[in-house]
Amino acid sequence: MALRGKKLVAVRARNRGRSYGQAGFTLIEMMVVIVIVAMTAALVIPRLPAPEATRLKNSARNLASGIRFLNDQAIITKKVFRLHLNLSENSTRISQLSAGGEELQPGEQFMSRRLVEEGIVIEDVTLPRLGLVTEGEVAIPFGPGGSSDGITIHLKGGEKHFTIIAYPSGGKVKVLEGYQEVTS
Repeated sequence: MALRGKKLVAVRARNRGRSYGQAGFTLIEMMVVIVIVAMTAALVIPRLPAPEATRLKNSARNLASGIRFLNDQAIITKKVFRLHLNLSENSTRISQLSAGGEELQPGEQFMSRRLVEEGIVIEDVTLPRLGLVTEGEVAIPFGPGGSSDGITIHLKGGEKHFTIIAYPSGGKVKVLEGYQEVTS
C-alpha cells in the first residue's frame, strides 16, 4: 500500500497545474505552428506560376498540338483542312474543305476544342504568302502534303509572350518563350 501511495503522489506531482480532462496544446505551441506555416507559405506562394502565365503557356502548347494534329490528319486522310485564326476575337476555328470547296465542320472532336484560352491575345501571325498579319482573320491551309508554309504565331498574356513556329512540310512545331523573330 505504501508503494501505491508513492506512485499516486508522483502522478499528482506531474499533473500539478492541470485538471483532469484538459489535454491539448498551449498557446505558445499554437503560435509556433502558425509562424512555421506562415513562413512556409511565404516561401512557396511566390514560386507558384501566375494564372495568366499558365493560361498563356497552355494556349501555346494547345495551338502547337493543334497545328501538328492538323498536319498529320491532312497527310493521313489526304483531305484539306484550314486553321482559322481570328486576331480580332482571339479565337481559332478548324474547318475541312469538301471536294467542291465548301468549308465543313470536321468530325474529329479534337478539332472543335478551344485552342487559345480566354484572356490570351493572338498578337500576330506571319506567313510567307501574306507577310505579317496583325488584324482580321488568317486561314492557314493544310493539304494532303501537310502545311506548305512556314507559320509563326505570337501569343501574349499580360506582359509575357510565347512564339509558335511551324516548319513547312515536316510537321515540326516549336514553342518558344518570349517574342521571337523568325528569319527565313
